[in-house]
Amino acid sequence: MIVLVVGENREYLCHPGDEIGTDLGILIVPEDVKMGDTVETHLGKKFTVMEPRVTDFFHHLERTGAPILPRDVGLIIGMAGIGSNDRILDVGTGTGILSICLGKVGASVITYEKNAKFFEVAQSNIKKAGVEEMVEVREGDVIEDLDVLNDFSVITLDMKDAELVVKHARKILRTGGILVAYSPFIESAKRVVECAKDVSLSDIKTIDTVQREMEFGTRGTRPQTIGVGHSGYLTFARKYA
Repeated sequence: MIVLVVGENREYLCHPGDEIGTDLGILIVPEDVKMGDTVETHLGKKFTVMEPRVTDFFHHLERTGAPILPRDVGLIIGMAGIGSNDRILDVGTGTGILSICLGKVGASVITYEKNAKFFEVAQSNIKKAGVEEMVEVREGDVIEDLDVLNDFSVITLDMKDAELVVKHARKILRTGGILVAYSPFIESAKRVVECAKDVSLSDIKTIDTVQREMEFGTRGTRPQTIGVGHSGYLTFARKYA
């Protein structure tokens, strides 16, 4: 079990029995801790024990680069209609955030990562998130296994040259299955769209994922001028008979 302890604008992911050194004192999390319990540092500073949400993992797990943002994960799950009956091929594991979120909604995931360092971190993160029974991480290049991959209801791609997988989407996907590709640049999104058309996928559309947080001040209200507005492009397509 992994828990989130929160207090005085600080939060830590840890296990029961862990000892955490903080600037507010040493915090020992009891072995028998329960959600909602209050624990104190040796200086008397109080922390509340909570069950971590997926967004908490996004902020606290080890990163190997720029992980896909929660807002993009939400769009992928919502627009592809992903649920517990899905069998998903995820390519480009990275930090493992998308695979973790997919596993948390009950989907069965096979995810590929060819970078050895990224693979090790993703394995560790997926175990910490408690979804190792739902998510299988494979080290290697998915291109080498395309001949044996089939019967997936969803493909998610966060990789360079995603079109190399898109061209095999009809074989990999079940009838009615969904392809989702995350692209950092318009040019790569365009290649995905063109390839999806070439292999006769349907309902092809690309969206620009933009989100602006609002700022309420004494002078007035406007979108914040800091933070990430645009993150990338998401392309969706579907296989019909």
